[in-house]
Amino acid sequence: QVQLVESGGGLVQPGGSLRLSCVASGRVFRINQMAWYRQTPGKQRELVARIISGGSADYADSVKGRFTISADNRKNTVYLQMNNLKPDDTAVYYCNMGIRSIGATGLPSDTMDYWGEGTLVTVSS
Repeated sequence: QVQLVESGGGLVQPGGSLRLSCVASGRVFRINQMAWYRQTPGKQRELVARIISGGSADYADSVKGRFTISADNRKNTVYLQMNNLKPDDTAVYYCNMGIRSIGATGLPSDTMDYWGEGTLVTVSS
């Protein structure tokens, strides 16, 4: 019923920038939370940034001052602007949203957790 589709990953040199996008499509009633995670081989998925209640943002210490999360609620889209990228930022980045969808009865569901398929970011010279 609901899908998250990410875009914007790729290869970038150290010090460069990328902007990731993630759009939720389908029978979306309301998006309650938005976040970006990342994962490298052999490691657990880690929280990179999230939009918390009131619209403020929370960041992992490793990306503070370099990454910015933002959202366009009218477009059901969350962004991650990544500046001054470092080789340690190389990972698969995943979009995560807590979404209430419209069910078969036409009524909104409880909030469910949705994930994108991931987009690879490689920082290398």
